[in-house]
Amino acid sequence: MSTYKKEFGTGVQNAAGTLSGVVEGQLWYDSTAASFKYQYPNVTSAAWATGGNLNTARVFLAGAGIQTAALAFGGTIPGPSFKTETESYNGSAWTEVNDLNTGRFALAGVGTNTAALAFGGRPAPSPVGAENESWNGTSWTELNDLNTARSTLAGAGTQTAALAFGGTTNSTEIWNGTTWTANPTSLNTSRNYLAGDGTSTAALAFGGTSSSATTESWNGSTWTEVNDLNTGREALAGAGTQTAALAFGGTPPATGATEIWNGTSWTETADLSTARDGLGGAGTNSSAIAFGGGDAVPVKTATEEFTGAGQPIGAWSTGGSLNTARNYLGGAGTQTAALGFGGGPPNLTVTESYDGTSWTEVNDLNTGRETLGSCGTQTSALGFGGLAGPGHTTVTESWNGTSWTEVNDLNTARYGLAGAGADNTSALAFGGELPTNTVQAVTESWNGTSWTEVNDLNTARAFPGGAGTQPSALAFGGNTFPADVANTETWNGTSWTEVNDLNTARQTTGAGVQTSALAIGGQYPIAGITEEWDGISWTEVADLNTTRSRLAGAGNTAAGLAFGGYTGTAPTAATEEWNNPSDTVKTITTS
Repeated sequence: MSTYKKEFGTGVQNAAGTLSGVVEGQLWYDSTAASFKYQYPNVTSAAWATGGNLNTARVFLAGAGIQTAALAFGGTIPGPSFKTETESYNGSAWTEVNDLNTGRFALAGVGTNTAALAFGGRPAPSPVGAENESWNGTSWTELNDLNTARSTLAGAGTQTAALAFGGTTNSTEIWNGTTWTANPTSLNTSRNYLAGDGTSTAALAFGGTSSSATTESWNGSTWTEVNDLNTGREALAGAGTQTAALAFGGTPPATGATEIWNGTSWTETADLSTARDGLGGAGTNSSAIAFGGGDAVPVKTATEEFTGAGQPIGAWSTGGSLNTARNYLGGAGTQTAALGFGGGPPNLTVTESYDGTSWTEVNDLNTGRETLGSCGTQTSALGFGGLAGPGHTTVTESWNGTSWTEVNDLNTARYGLAGAGADNTSALAFGGELPTNTVQAVTESWNGTSWTEVNDLNTARAFPGGAGTQPSALAFGGNTFPADVANTETWNGTSWTEVNDLNTARQTTGAGVQTSALAIGGQYPIAGITEEWDGISWTEVADLNTTRSRLAGAGNTAAGLAFGGYTGTAPTAATEEWNNPSDTVKTITTS
């Protein structure tokens, strides 16, 4: 007979209320809770998330370093100009540091944030340059030049052991920390505007003119053609090593196409959110950064961070439907103990309670309304503002687990506002609009008795998503009339601070807390997009199964809930449950 020990090679793991040391995909015993539990294994995916913008927009710049400690240098804007600007990235924001000695673009870069090398490129007034500079973390120093001046080249290696290849000349050169030495072996396919990565003895070259898909591998002495990119392109960027690389961006036309190299072949993965060419890149094939570049519109400051396979994501599954299909409703609670109330059309009072399987109608709101703000739990919730009858309202109602009671009104009547709060004694109301399409930045704080106006949002908007508590909230997305926005702001109990934007600007709904939230669905257009916030940036994850807007949310990033909404043709009763397997622990009953 098979036993647990035979299957896993060990007895049941004992852990006192913690997952420390527990292997994913195995049973364990929580001695604190006196119950057996199962830790789900990771589900993996890959995605780009928005990072902090460069200070100087530019194209055909170079990069070095890793995702959390990168360097961007050189580049141009149409004209051309010859940029000397250097910026350092700390994982969230770029800081201007000391400039290159020679301004240029279409150069190559290798190394780290504190020990980089910049070589070749196009300086004024020449179309090609041999300049070579070394970065020590503080300033650039001119060193011995390349033997062959060139631009639109690629590089690999470190500050003291580098490789230069391709570009306006096809020769290969090796840097030993002091001088460049020409190698007799050139690339098999001559090209410029290519990308590369790896080391001086084990490199990879890919893409280039004219829309080349060619990939070549370097063994320290010769180049060998290997399997091509799926999408041929030039002016792309790369990150990683000879056996584990990432290719992203490029043209024509400007693309966000991203491919992962496993040492044998390329596989298409999640695209950049901003299609572009002439961008900079750094990092690994599982943790890369893309910055700058351009397309048919002006050059970019946009930065994106790539997280590859191995990171946990979640998925949506169907839950029990609401009894009353509706949109613009309020929500509160958790995935297994939620409350849905109000909505339309038109101006409903209906309240329903969810037990993790099905919805049950309970006592109605006193004032029927839609597009209201909401927060709290299944037994202690708050509903405020919204559209009631012909106009907007200030009405606030408190739920005690059985019935709704009218309490003191908001100071500013509005609808399309968001809320955050742990229960009906402590809440935050922010954003919204008036019937004249005048968006609001007004923020009000609830102390269990009355509302007090506090510091406004930085960006006035209607229909934002909200998450968190009264002293620690998150506001994201919304509409400023005339446009949807991606702006995200954090509340510290006193004021709002702008942080990294959503990947997709939209009106949306939220769930979770300030440091770990979900942005679910959206309009316009009607969308099933889900993004997950980790306290620094947003990452696109699995879409809703039912594409919709105007929905309500509850729960958190490990176990969320999405219910109601508008599908583009009609209100819906659809309910979906979000589970992030790596964050989910299931209690096993033994009866």
